[in-house]
Amino acid sequence: MSCSIAVCNSPVSSLFCNNKASTLSSPHETVSLITLSASSSAASSPKSPFRLRFKKPPTPLVLGSSDSSVSSKTHGGVLKRKRPTRLDIPIATASEITVATRREEEERREVEREGDGYSVYCKRGRREAMEDRFSAMTNLGGDRKHAIFGVYDGHGGANASEFAAKNLDKNVLEEVAGKSDVADAVKRGYLRTDAAFLEGEDVRGGSCCVTAMFRDGNLVVANAGDCRAVVSVGGVAEALSSDHRPSRDDERARIETTGGYVDMFRGVWRIQGSLAVTRGIGDAHLKKWVIAEPETKTLRIDDEHEFLILASDGLLDKVSNQEAVDIARPFCLGDEKKTLLLACKKLVDLSASRGSSDDISVMLIPLRQFI
Repeated sequence: MSCSIAVCNSPVSSLFCNNKASTLSSPHETVSLITLSASSSAASSPKSPFRLRFKKPPTPLVLGSSDSSVSSKTHGGVLKRKRPTRLDIPIATASEITVATRREEEERREVEREGDGYSVYCKRGRREAMEDRFSAMTNLGGDRKHAIFGVYDGHGGANASEFAAKNLDKNVLEEVAGKSDVADAVKRGYLRTDAAFLEGEDVRGGSCCVTAMFRDGNLVVANAGDCRAVVSVGGVAEALSSDHRPSRDDERARIETTGGYVDMFRGVWRIQGSLAVTRGIGDAHLKKWVIAEPETKTLRIDDEHEFLILASDGLLDKVSNQEAVDIARPFCLGDEKKTLLLACKKLVDLSASRGSSDDISVMLIPLRQFI
């Protein structure tokens, strides 16, 4: 005798149709209790009324494929998801990107130039961008003995140094033209440049400046900040400028008289706890104390005056005036023009080897051409 019994109508339904039964079933599964024999071996038989059987879940469909033949090639009749078509997108290779980036960095890292009677070399320090600039105007009015040069050390960005390099020498020349008091005219050229920069749209940062103007056998040096001019007189270094820093007694007194203060921060004297120079172009937020008026010095050139060094503090903070003259002199007194640039590079490399992390700019100008 055989029969089939539904679980929920069975006397043993309490064993299977309780609150836990839902964990055994799903919308795709049913539970049935089946017996086909009432013999004494029914309990151990696969057809025992107490044996659970689960229906096989339906075969899932494959999305994104219309090929019905795939089903016969898959395991267990379950179709696999088809891999999407590969897209070929052209992109630059890593090597191309690296080369381009390095090239751009090298272009900003150093600047060198050999001009008419001068050489200059600038090397970026640890900043993200070069902030030093320079200018040179030679053979003015067709006179090879009339020229003006400048080195500009920017801080807080290159805006001020860029502006000064483009405008300061021209403003100085315009102020000097036809004037008997050349030193006073040079000062007006500095003040005029500062005022024009502060009237611009982007007045961030500032710049130290040093300029050297050759006119009628005279050399007029002006500086605002800590860029420096050094002349070799028979091999002896002579400073033609004095650094404008808060450590100078006269500069400190001037600042305190006008309501400012000077203090030391990390071993460096600073104005208002901020800037380490007391004169320069720009610095709008400190303009009450950081003036643009330069100090000037006029020198009559003769045979003993060999060459002039214009440099930013990146050089002369690590290399003394006399050291700079001793290194440059053998090159500047030679007949080969290219040796001037080599001398500039040697000075820059020496400063860098001594730990300078600042931008370093050096300009060398032989003086015999202006006698």
